[in-house]
Amino acid sequence: MRLPVDDEIYNVNSVWLGPPNRTLPFRARYSAYMVGSVVFVLLQIVERRLGIGLGFFSLAYSVLATVALTRLILSVVNHDRPLGAVLAAFAHEVSAPRDDDKVTVHTVRPARVRAVPSRPSRAQRKAQHRTDRAAALRDAAIGRTSS
Repeated sequence: MRLPVDDEIYNVNSVWLGPPNRTLPFRARYSAYMVGSVVFVLLQIVERRLGIGLGFFSLAYSVLATVALTRLILSVVNHDRPLGAVLAAFAHEVSAPRDDDKVTVHTVRPARVRAVPSRPSRAQRKAQHRTDRAAALRDAAIGRTSS
């Protein structure tokens, strides 16, 4: 059972039905005509670029592909999500920055690598500090006794 929409805005469907008492065999929104015409022109440009001639079957297949693509595009368009928002979201998705998956290879030439002594570990620094301090105490003790 389908419940009617209680919002009056959604009850209005901007559809051209044709002249009085002679309606079209299909229902299409006004935006579908514009989207369909743009899709058809783009398909014709692609067909000519591919070298497909203008004939009955190429036009028939173009019309079928236009209907399919228009239905696919307009399946995501509704009152809450207009066509402009869908196109903007598509453009943002396509132009979004991506991670670089390229592997960078670097060549290291030994003549250009400078040898830097390694930094002593913490334990080595403590041991060096203890020996320096013991030597300083020993020198201070020797200096007091010799004078």
